[in-house]
Formats: sequence, C-alpha cells, structure tokens
Amino acid sequence: MTVSRPAPALALPGLEALMDAAWPAPDREESDGWVLRAASGVTQRANSVWPREPEGDTRQQHEALRAARLWYRGRRLPLIFQVFDDPRSTGLNAILDGEGFTRQSETLVMCRSSGAQAADPQSMDQPAVLQTAAAQPGVEISTVPSDEWLKLWWSVDGRGGPAERETARSILAGCPSLYALVRSHDGVPAAVGRLAVPPAGEAGGSWGGLYSMATRPDARRLGHALRIMQALLKEGAARNLAGYWLLVTAANSRAQQLYAKAGFQEAGRYLYRQERPKRHLTGC
Repeated sequence: MTVSRPAPALALPGLEALMDAAWPAPDREESDGWVLRAASGVTQRANSVWPREPEGDTRQQHEALRAARLWYRGRRLPLIFQVFDDPRSTGLNAILDGEGFTRQSETLVMCRSSGAQAADPQSMDQPAVLQTAAAQPGVEISTVPSDEWLKLWWSVDGRGGPAERETARSILAGCPSLYALVRSHDGVPAAVGRLAVPPAGEAGGSWGGLYSMATRPDARRLGHALRIMQALLKEGAARNLAGYWLLVTAANSRAQQLYAKAGFQEAGRYLYRQERPKRHLTGC
C-alpha cells in the first residue's frame, strides 16, 4: 500500500543555497549575483558558476559572462554554468544558447520531509526506511571522512590522482557532515555515504543533503546502499533535521526508484552548460 507523502517544504532557491553550502568550492567569488566557483577542476559542481540571481537585463548578463570567462581562464578551467530548471533562468539560457554552450549531466534534486515514510515498505529490504540504530549493525558513522571512506568513494566517483583526491577532501571538510561506511563480510569497505548538514538558513530549520553514495562494484545489489541511507536518515532524525535532499542523474532510473521508495520526491532539476572550446588556426 502506498503511504501519502507530504510535499517538499523548500522552494528551489532555498535548495540551491543549501546545495552550494554542502559542496563548497575552496576558491569562490561573487560577481553581479553570480557565484564563481573553482576547485582545481575537481567535480563539475565545485568548478561551475552558480547564477544565484539568474535574472537581469541582457547587457548586464553579457558583461557578467565576459567577467566569468576571464576568471576561469585565469585558472585554466573551462567556463561551466550550473543552471536550474526554473523560469528565472529563461533569459540566461537564451544567452548561453546564443553563445553555443552545451547541455549536459541533467540532474534531479529529490527531497523528503523528516516525517515522510517509505512509499512501499513491503518492497524494501527493511520494514521502513527509518530504523533504530540497533537495526543497522555494522554501519560505521564518523564526523570526518576516514582514509578508507575516501578511498572507496574516490574509486567509484573520483577523477584524478592523489592531488585531486585531497582537493575533494577539502571540499567535503567545508561543510559539517556525517560519514557512513559499511563493510562486506571480509571486513573490506563495501559502501559509503555522506550526510551534509549546512547551517540552518531561511527555510526555518536545518536540512541535510545525502551525498557521495557509492558502492564497490562487486558488492552491489546486496542492500548496502539502503543500509547507508537508513543509517544517515536515522542520524538526521536524531538531530531533528526538518528534511533531506539528494541529487541523482536523470539517466539513473534505478537509483531514482530506490529514493522514491524511501519517500523522496523530485523538487527540481538542473544541468551543466559548458562553453565549447574555441578552435584556433595554426601556422603552416
């Protein structure tokens, strides 16, 4: 039987601010209502423009675009925008279309309130998503990412070597968070996840973001991701969080189904818009 779920209580602008706080770029600057973010190329999110105030007259936006180009060029990074599917972004999208920016990595933002329950408890591995701590034996919770946690997550989602991994560690450390780890029977880490808890904002109460959900390839489809999610939601409930959000690519239907069964609903979408590289003629 389907259990009714309350609609997400956060509007998209509030979610954007929480998401920015949960994944903070170490190098950032605000210009004309746009937040320019850089992290040595580690993750698109931390190396993209967040148009915090996407509305504006055309001349102002073209000037901001030129300034953003120079800012990223000075850091040897491509110019990428994180643009949310929102009427406020219509004008900006028109400008980016005219400039030939690509559209890629469409992502869903899914939310659930703290009181939401599993949509179909009988289909889950456990009776309900929110379980007591005792019902999740073996889930290790810490306030910092251990080397084991970071190694597993990076092996699944990371791009680059040790230097890039340390940059990723600095991004994670930029927001108060809880880290969950589950081991397989041989004691080797099998799955990890992170609950980011930015300071309470205008939403009126703290919200938590589920990030870095990763399972070792040979340990998938064994319920590890569900155990990680249950444990982190339980930790959030103990801290009286008002609700939760998470991000999942539009192409990942399997993960979307898992999250929907856990009470998450789509609250918005965004995609990345990247400037096409300019081809320069050479001599000869």
